Amino acid sequence: MAKAKESSRMVTGLFRDRESAENAYRAVSSRGYDKDDVNLLMNEDTRKKYFKDEDNETDLGNKALEGAGTGAAIGGTLGAIAAAVVAVGSVAIPGVGILVAGPIAAALAGAGAGGATGGLIGALIGAGIPEDRAKIYDKSINEGGIVMGVNPRSEEDAQYFENEWRKNRGEEIYR
Repeated sequence: MAKAKESSRMVTGLFRDRESAENAYRAVSSRGYDKDDVNLLMNEDTRKKYFKDEDNETDLGNKALEGAGTGAAIGGTLGAIAAAVVAVGSVAIPGVGILVAGPIAAALAGAGAGGATGGLIGALIGAGIPEDRAKIYDKSINEGGIVMGVNPRSEEDAQYFENEWRKNRGEEIYR
């Protein structure tokens, strides 16, 4: 019996602005994926830049969620997906200022990596991303980039994400 070829590795990409990240998410959602399938990683300054809610002073995860819920200073798909992913679960890495939201957040929290200096790199490596790529993502997140990742259900989906993300200024795409 022939086994269908499936992709088991997370497809990840780096996006330098909200518009390119929104377009990347549209590509994911167009294939039937939802908030439970998407990982978002960004630093606190990036979150504030794109997901600010000047009327509420709450912790990192709640602020993004509440801001999207009221529509304050947030528009478009990424605001909605970021809030939805944050609702699924997020981890703020203390002392580093990184927000990790989505399925990978549980891995980070479960590993107790929250306070560890190399926590984000370790979580990315644990998700199957090579160390050299994890270091690039870590550096880029600290410089204001947004990393998105999704586990494709098929090789066809993986190829689609890679192509669409490249068309939308995605960088450092790994699959």
